[in-house]
Amino acid sequence: MADLGEAFWLLPILMVFSSLFGAFALVHIDQSKTVSLSNLQGWLYDGGATGARTLLGTVAGATIGVAGTVFSITIAALSLAAGQMGPRLLRNFTRDRGNQLTLGILLGTFSYSLVVLRSIRTEPEGGFIPHLSLGVGLLLAFACVAMLVYFVGHVAGRISVETVIELVSEDLRSAIRQLTVEKPQPRCPPEGYWNGSLPLRDSRRGYLQHLDEEGLATWAAKHRVTIRLLIGPGDYVFPGATVALVNPPADDAEAAIRNATALGATSSISSDLRFAVRQLVEVAVRALSPGINDPHTAISVLDRLGAALCDLVPLHLPSGVSIRGSRPVLVVPHVQYDQLLGTMFHMIRQSAGAQPAISIRMIEVMTQVASCERDPTRLSALSHHADLVLADASRLIATGSDRRDVEHRHQLFILMVRAGPMGRFTEQVLPLPEGEEGPKPIAETAAFRSQR
Repeated sequence: MADLGEAFWLLPILMVFSSLFGAFALVHIDQSKTVSLSNLQGWLYDGGATGARTLLGTVAGATIGVAGTVFSITIAALSLAAGQMGPRLLRNFTRDRGNQLTLGILLGTFSYSLVVLRSIRTEPEGGFIPHLSLGVGLLLAFACVAMLVYFVGHVAGRISVETVIELVSEDLRSAIRQLTVEKPQPRCPPEGYWNGSLPLRDSRRGYLQHLDEEGLATWAAKHRVTIRLLIGPGDYVFPGATVALVNPPADDAEAAIRNATALGATSSISSDLRFAVRQLVEVAVRALSPGINDPHTAISVLDRLGAALCDLVPLHLPSGVSIRGSRPVLVVPHVQYDQLLGTMFHMIRQSAGAQPAISIRMIEVMTQVASCERDPTRLSALSHHADLVLADASRLIATGSDRRDVEHRHQLFILMVRAGPMGRFTEQVLPLPEGEEGPKPIAETAAFRSQR
């Protein structure tokens, strides 16, 4: 239902059918004369049948022409912009309600005009002019003009890179709210638990879009078995590959897993937290490509990724372990914190190469996350990625002062991890900028004085 709600064609089709129904209803009112229009004569069309036909023909031709031309040009502009920001720009365009509403009004006005046009009769034909229907048709024409002005400004804003980043960031925030829990999760059974398990294979192929964990766990508890899936939401299922282990072996387990899973051609944001992260990361990676070379966009993405990690501080990622009667019955490999960090930072770090600004900002973002995250396991994972950034910078950045800038940010990160927000104000020796003599404690640096 979520995919249907985001379909580009649904709202325009509903508006077209609504306009057809309204046209038939208004023509019927005009024909039956059940409503007195004497008070509205000054506001309604009062010309002849020939003029009415010309008017509606012009409205119908203009609206369908504008719809085709404007959307063709828009798609061409979006295709060019998508080269910088990736295909999620087209996805945001198709699911945007403003774009759907614009197309619906244009096509609805066209359909309305055709229905009313067929009811007009000249004097030799019987003499019928639907004044009320024509008045509504004129109002729809003016509404189309207003929607055209709105659409041009709306699309111009939507292809802005900052707007795209913010829209994808909102998707990530929504995914965090849906795919995280507030309470600690049970741990997975030890590896030795699976000795003697029966491996199960799947002949299907595609991304795991939906998994009925509750139903599969209930089936496993009923048959007194434990199922360990080797694929999680968003993972690709290869035909013939092992997808699960069952302990003890059960004959109907393969059918139960097949019934509880749904595969598709693409991953889904509703079940895979990494999908939303990858959309943001792709914007940054494209911005860092030699053909575009836009580090400011990559920095904006890093800021949103850091904000998402701060949103995760009070939350827990699901372990995928389902318990029934004090024993585990189902284990599903959900994404964990270290894997999420890898999805966020690996490709950006690898694409940044010798760009000091990106390396510095990555460590600064991790420092901000560490200022509000005190879980030792998560801080250890953050430290691992900060060390990777420092190692790449030491190896790839040729200028010594730039390397020292990265090292300085890394030391501040270490202080944040060890002592929290007050750690950076302790007396720790930092590398000096080139040309200065003697060691300088952090309390005497310009960075410290600027914060006082």
